[in-house]
Amino acid sequence: MKDHYWRAISIDSIDPEYFPSIPLFMKSAGNYVLYKDAQRKFSSSDRSRMERNGIEFMYVRSGDMEELSAYLEKGLDELLNNDDLDSARKGKILYQTSINYLVDAFEAPEQAANLERCRQLVRHLMHYVAGDEHALHSFQGVVAHNLYIYAHSVQVTALNLLAHEKLFQVDPDELVDVGVGSMLHDYGMIFVTNEILNKPDALSDVEYYKIKQHTQKGYEFLMDSHHFSDVSLTIVRHHHERYDGNGYPTGLKGDNIPRSAQLSALCDMYSALTLDRVYRKAVPHQEAVRMMREESGKAFNQQLLEHFIELVSDRKE
Repeated sequence: MKDHYWRAISIDSIDPEYFPSIPLFMKSAGNYVLYKDAQRKFSSSDRSRMERNGIEFMYVRSGDMEELSAYLEKGLDELLNNDDLDSARKGKILYQTSINYLVDAFEAPEQAANLERCRQLVRHLMHYVAGDEHALHSFQGVVAHNLYIYAHSVQVTALNLLAHEKLFQVDPDELVDVGVGSMLHDYGMIFVTNEILNKPDALSDVEYYKIKQHTQKGYEFLMDSHHFSDVSLTIVRHHHERYDGNGYPTGLKGDNIPRSAQLSALCDMYSALTLDRVYRKAVPHQEAVRMMREESGKAFNQQLLEHFIELVSDRKE
């Protein structure tokens, strides 16, 4: 799950006017080559050169990420309100910033307790997803170049915010709590070894049992911090419950599963199907819909599933 030294950064996140004085690297034949040192600014000419050569990502050393994350988060309001930036670029900046936060949270547990940082990113996601009909399209460039678990968490957050707002019209405060729980829904994966997470073959029964523990362990860890609402914690704990009662960790059945957890399960499966994973390539939207309908009445409430499919399909057109 961890990348100990290098982090991919979308070119769209590198604004010549605001980018901090840190080195940038390019990847060539598996090697990381210095493109600019800390003393030289990244210029508009640099951006044009990257675009001409079809380069979408550059790389920074992980030790520079704290400064880079501070730069992105501090300037997010201004960047997202900049009329000179198109919607797709704003989306890439926002998703990149959210992924950077998640990397910090997963690698340094004290960052997970930085609730205000998470809430602020969720608020930005709320406004972007609600206000842009094509917001979901902006995932693809960013998620393709980041480790699955982080990209998946950001995608689940955006989907869940959209679904809760459109299907249930929840109030803004609850929507923020939904976003926080979604962003950290897989936090318990920090207790699973990389060997299991990155295994390309089928998991053994013991390995699958360890994976299934992530919901309860993530819930207990975040609950013990005393920073998170019941709505957020419910999503973390119950997003793998099934409508037929055969889910985990508690085997809740039917509408005994909280509404937020039922929607989170839908978002979780859709994202898992439509993103590349170690052991399986992503499937197209229509194939994901077909596979989810096979779980109608089993994993999911049939009516809620159809509402979700209609919503996501409209946003994909």
